[in-house]
Amino acid sequence: MPKKKREKILVLATRNSGKVKELKALLSDVDLEVKSLADFPEAPKVEETGKTFFENAFQKAREIALATGHLTMADDSGLEVDALGGAPGIYSARYAGDSATDEENIQKLLEELKDTPLEKRTARFRCVIVVFHPSGHWFKAEGVWEGLIAPRPRGEGGFGYDPVFLIPELGKTAAEIPLELKNKLSHRARALAEMKYKLPSFLEAI
Repeated sequence: MPKKKREKILVLATRNSGKVKELKALLSDVDLEVKSLADFPEAPKVEETGKTFFENAFQKAREIALATGHLTMADDSGLEVDALGGAPGIYSARYAGDSATDEENIQKLLEELKDTPLEKRTARFRCVIVVFHPSGHWFKAEGVWEGLIAPRPRGEGGFGYDPVFLIPELGKTAAEIPLELKNKLSHRARALAEMKYKLPSFLEAI
C-alpha cells in the first residue's frame, strides 16, 4: 500500500498581521509549517457574505485551500455584546463602516453603551475555526471568552476591541495583559486548543 503523503504546510487564511502573529505563537507546537496569505499574494480576497461566524470561516477556509492546494485554517471571530442584542457580531471588524479603524469601531461601541451600567455590559469574544483540506474534508472548532465592556479604552497591546474588553477576574482589559497570558485565556486560544486536539486524527483520516 503506498505511503500517504504527509501534510507539511498549514495556510492561515488571513492578511491581518496582528492575527497572524497571535496564531503563529499558538500553533508553534504543531508539526506543520505555518504560512499566511502574505506567502500567497495571488490568493483571492474572500468576501465574507455568511450570516454566521461558521459560514464565514468555512467560506474562507474552502476557497483558500482550493486556491493554494494546501491545508487551510480560517477563523471568524468577533464581539457579542448582550445589551446590543449580540452586536457587533459578524460585523465586528466593520462596525463603524467598511474601512473603519479599530479606534472608530471602539468609539461607536462605547457611544452605544454610554448609558449602560458596567454590570449590564456583559460580552464575549467568540471564535469559530474551520480547517479545510483541498480534498474536501474539513472540521470545525469553537471557543468563547466572557467579559465586560470597559467604559474607556485601556492598554497598548492586542488589537481590535482588546482595549475595551475587560476581564473581570483580572480587573484588566485584554490590551493590558501580556500576549502569553492572552494566548491562554482568549476565545482564539480556546478554539485553537480544540482544533489542535482534533487535528492529528483528522490528518490520519484524509
